[in-house]
Amino acid sequence: MGVRALLRRTLPRWVRVQASAAFAHADSARLDKELAAMAASGHTIVAGPWLGEVGFELLYWVPFLAWVADRASLPPERLLVISRGGTAGWYAPFAGRYADVFEHVSPDAFRAAHDARVAEIGEQKQTRVTDFERGLVETLAGRAGVGRWTLLHPSRMYQSFNPYWWGHLPPGWVHRHAIYRPLAGARTDALRLPPSYVAAKFYFNDCFPPTEANRAFTREALARLARSGPVVALSTGLNIDDHHGERVDEDGVRHLPEGIDPARNLAVQSAVVAGARAFVGTYGGFSYLAPFHLVPAYAFYSDPAGFSPRHLAMARSAFERIGAAGLLRLHAVTEGAAVVDGIGAARD
Repeated sequence: MGVRALLRRTLPRWVRVQASAAFAHADSARLDKELAAMAASGHTIVAGPWLGEVGFELLYWVPFLAWVADRASLPPERLLVISRGGTAGWYAPFAGRYADVFEHVSPDAFRAAHDARVAEIGEQKQTRVTDFERGLVETLAGRAGVGRWTLLHPSRMYQSFNPYWWGHLPPGWVHRHAIYRPLAGARTDALRLPPSYVAAKFYFNDCFPPTEANRAFTREALARLARSGPVVALSTGLNIDDHHGERVDEDGVRHLPEGIDPARNLAVQSAVVAGARAFVGTYGGFSYLAPFHLVPAYAFYSDPAGFSPRHLAMARSAFERIGAAGLLRLHAVTEGAAVVDGIGAARD
């Protein structure tokens, strides 16, 4: 048994919480020194590569980097963000440079690397730098013409926010190391979207498992929405993470064009959500995208034990900060029909 596991079993919780809080404050002071050294070096700071899920990127990584840029007084040209799916707009205006993983690796290779990382580390979180990530940074930094750089890996953010996720510190701890801003919208002229529509994305996860009842609810929800007006389903056909969902064909439901460039797929989905009058779909990280665009999100679950109340609390706290309080509306599937009918009735 490791030392940490032994301490967790033998020490009272209040002692562990106090010790964790003390360590967190010491670590925050170290982070300030690290950022000061990065700023003084004059080198480009490569932030990433972000390979994780959308919710953690939106709720934690993007605001963390916004805080880093502000804390270290970094001009935008000093920060090169590496992510995937064309998310450069999420990092504006504090990051002036962006490189996309899908400009270097295929979706299949990305998924294989994702599965290998989970097998190697034991979780999806990027808690340490893998060989695959080192290779991505070296290649993409070189392509961007960056000769000398300092790496700011997502593991540093995880280290900083762990005390909140463990329940040892309140949401204010995250706010102390994050700056929340609404996301800017993007043009969708090429998609020729209707003037008013609902964006929809249902996929299966721990709180919305792939049961027959949930599949039936997905079909019924889309059909009900479509009877009241246009629906744009955010199905891309790309199996690159846990948000690809299933394609449901209903009259009045429009799907995204086939063959979207993987290096633009999240940019397209983000733009569609930003232009929608509402978002409807599974509760999870993707549902945070709508409130960050100041768009109401109606998110559904069937298993309340399948999601973390701590992330939900942080999301609501963040949305309150940006003037989006109440835009994330969480509902059980059992009340879904009435909620969906209410969305359809609330026309512009």
